[in-house]
Amino acid sequence: MDLGFRDHVYLVTGGSRGLGLAAAQILTAEGARVIITGRNDSVADAAKTLGSQADAVGVVADNADPDSADEVVGVAMRHFGRLDGALISVGGPPVGTAMEVADQVWRDCFESTFLGALRIARAVANACTDGGSIAFVLSSSVREPIPGLALSNGLRPGLAMVAKTLADELGASGIRVNGLLPAHIATDRAKELAMLTGGKRPENALRRPGEPEEFARAAAFLLAPAASYLTGVMLPVDGGELRML
Repeated sequence: MDLGFRDHVYLVTGGSRGLGLAAAQILTAEGARVIITGRNDSVADAAKTLGSQADAVGVVADNADPDSADEVVGVAMRHFGRLDGALISVGGPPVGTAMEVADQVWRDCFESTFLGALRIARAVANACTDGGSIAFVLSSSVREPIPGLALSNGLRPGLAMVAKTLADELGASGIRVNGLLPAHIATDRAKELAMLTGGKRPENALRRPGEPEEFARAAAFLLAPAASYLTGVMLPVDGGELRML
């Protein structure tokens, strides 16, 4: 099946490693061009692994910076002349319980995880003049709290509801908005969390962790023009971890 990516351009935040980089690899392999962002200069090296500057550009950007959303979208428009959507990954908030995490940490995480993601979505939507697709990389914590990750448990469900709201607001413009709920994907971040929170081997239906490429293929399909009638979806990518319908 042709997913329809040829000549389309997508922004992938957090694209220098982990799930974001895996998604960018799938997108470019399917014929899309990408702008990937990261918080340090390693994003330039990551972009080089995806192809030439005709295919991929790396931009240093911090989601918490109020100006970064418009700046990154501006790079896309100047370099590629169009933007067709984004995969918005906001990184993982620090570990901690609701009783332990200080107020300022909550404020900082709201700025980067929640408001930063919303700013990017708005900037991308304004640039998608001929329809488009936006997908938020969230977490299974949208539906079920994860012990020791109070910040994620608190902020990601709200961001999921904002994504659903954007699906309603942008649908008439031909812009689709969806979310992905990964769990137990074998990234460096997941390994760090397992050590910090005492995580155990997945007890999902498949009895194994997922690979970043498995998540990336699901993300690419949600972004793809081929998924043109899917919007407002919160898609678990968890090997059957979540038990609710």
